Formats: sequence, structure tokens, C-alpha cells
Amino acid sequence: MTESARRLDVVFAPGTVAHRGTAAELLGRALDARGLTGEATFAADSADLQRAVRTAAGRGEFVVVPGAGASFTAPACGAIRVDFGDCEPDRSDGIRAHIRGRGLDGLRFAVDSWYHHRFHPGTIVHYGDDPDQRAELRVPDGTGPFPVAVLIHGGYWRPRWEFDLMDGLAVDLTARGYLTWNVEYRRPAAKRWAAMTSDVAAALQAAGSVPEVDVGRVVVLGHSAGGQLALRAAADAAAEEAAVCPALAVSLAGVLNLRLADERRLGEGAVANAVGGHWAEDRAAYERSSPLHRLPLGVPQLVACGLGDEPDLLEMSREYHATAAGTPDDVTLIEGPGDHFAVIDPASEIWRRITGAIDARIRPRTA
Repeated sequence: MTESARRLDVVFAPGTVAHRGTAAELLGRALDARGLTGEATFAADSADLQRAVRTAAGRGEFVVVPGAGASFTAPACGAIRVDFGDCEPDRSDGIRAHIRGRGLDGLRFAVDSWYHHRFHPGTIVHYGDDPDQRAELRVPDGTGPFPVAVLIHGGYWRPRWEFDLMDGLAVDLTARGYLTWNVEYRRPAAKRWAAMTSDVAAALQAAGSVPEVDVGRVVVLGHSAGGQLALRAAADAAAEEAAVCPALAVSLAGVLNLRLADERRLGEGAVANAVGGHWAEDRAAYERSSPLHRLPLGVPQLVACGLGDEPDLLEMSREYHATAAGTPDDVTLIEGPGDHFAVIDPASEIWRRITGAIDARIRPRTA
């Protein structure tokens, strides 16, 4: 592969960084981690910004930091927009991804997004009318039907975290022979809990409409807050005898006890913020949604957590496994070295153990 194919241009509008050297250093680390080369351009003024954008666009998709709230018209080649502060999502034509509210570390996420989509592109499929009701489909080589992995990202149910978090797992699982369905979902200011729940349920059922899918071999995987969404969706599908019911539900460092998470104010009160109130104020909503309180789910489960994760999340995974083991459900616990993100790192030891357990359940045995 030529060096130009691995080159990524990053264009900064005037005044978007406080210290250019730090931004360039962090960008260089992210590029090196993916074996990429690149160039950072810090525009001096608006005219210089336009020139830099035209130059970068001549080489293909690029990363642009236009400034929070600034309008930006992406060229035909497409762009990844980065805003270090929180802002409304930019869904305009040509913006393939908008990474926002993640601070300067957003540059690393942008590099990863560019890398995964440059070398392992997927297809966006909409399962609803809202722009956020979409999933990215990747189909493995070979002849189907394929087992399908439905991926639900986390981020404490906050809008600034999107399905790019699961790109690495989607690429890895596709290479392993799974059709992957990486789900995005709505997180509106009002009625966000109902929107998220209904979207994940709809996305799970929509995966069954892909022609290459074997609906008898569906695994749903959720990370962090996505673990709660994934296990609730699996429980709902089993209870409703839905057309697509997972053969396995996987929690990757999931938030599995919503009452505990609320009482301990995990994620700076993320649960109450998402649900719309505390446990004491809406116990029924919590019990419908908390995987621990839904046991037995009626589907086999795999619960994984890194030993270096937040102690509350590690405790939740162990509590959940111990409780589920006393029900008719088939549940397996996997622990291993690593922090909160080791379980979604394709290079980690714990991920290799997770995929081995998934393969044993979902993939057909070979002679």
C-alpha cells in the first residue's frame, strides 16, 4: 500500500487549540498507533483555512476542526468534524462523523474513525426516520447466511458518545466471520429513555432484515451503558417472542444494576439524567430497565469486565453473575487484565477470551 493511502490531513481553524504543540503531539501519537502518516495545518485566518481545506480535500477524506458552532460545508470527498467542546451534532452532507465533547482526545477518536473506515468501510442503513436511527453494516467475505453481532455502544447514555466507539470490534468481528450491525440510537433531551429503549429494540429487529443474516445465530454485545441497553433488549425480545431473539447477550463492563448506579451517582448522576429521575422517584422504570432486576432474562448471557475497571462496575458484573447463576438462565463470567476499555480492544487478552466464548456458542463447530 502506498504511503499516500495511509496519509491523513488534519485542518485546524484559527483559535481552536490553546497550544499547537500539544495538539500536534497528541495527533502524532494517534497516527503512529495506526501506522499512519499525516500533516496538521493550523490556519492563520479564514482564507488560509479555505486553502488548507481545498488541499486536504484533494487527497480524500480528512479531519477538520472548524470551531464549536461554526458552519462548515464539507467537500465531496467527505470530512470528519471534531469539536473539542460539546455542541449540537453536525449532520450536514459530507460530514461522515462528528466527534464532539471529548476534549483534545477527540483527535485520537477521529484518527481511529478515519483508519477503520479507510481500510474497513461499512454501509450505513437507516432503521428509522431520525438521522440517529442508523446502523453500520459490515458483511464478511464468503457465502452467507452469517451469524450476526449487534453492537450497542456506551457513554453513560450521553449524546457526545456515538457508535464510532465500537468500530474496532465491528472490524474485528467481521474479520472473524460475523456480519456486524453497529447501532446508533437517539438520545433526545426529552423522553430520552423511551427513545433509546425503543431504538435499540427496533435496531435489533432490523438486523434480521439483512439478507445475509442467520436469525438463529444472533449475539448482541453492549459496552458500559450499552451493556444495560443490550441486555434489556434481549430480555424484551425473549418476553415478546420477537422475530429476532438473541442466542447470546454479552455485557462488556455493563451498567447492570441501575439502582446501585443511581445511588452511587455513577457517571456524575448519569442514570437519573437519562431515566429522568432517581430510583425512589420512578422505581417501575428502573425495574423494567435494570438487567439485574429483569432476571431471568430468558436468553444465555456472557458477562465480562476488566479487573482494572472502575470498582463499582466490576462489583456489578460479579453481583449480576452471582444472582443470575441462581436462576434458570445460562450465564458465564469472564474477567481479565485491563481497564474499562480493554473489553472493546481487539488486541486485548480479555477480548480474545470473550470472542472464544462467543464462537463456542454462536459459530458452528468445525471438524
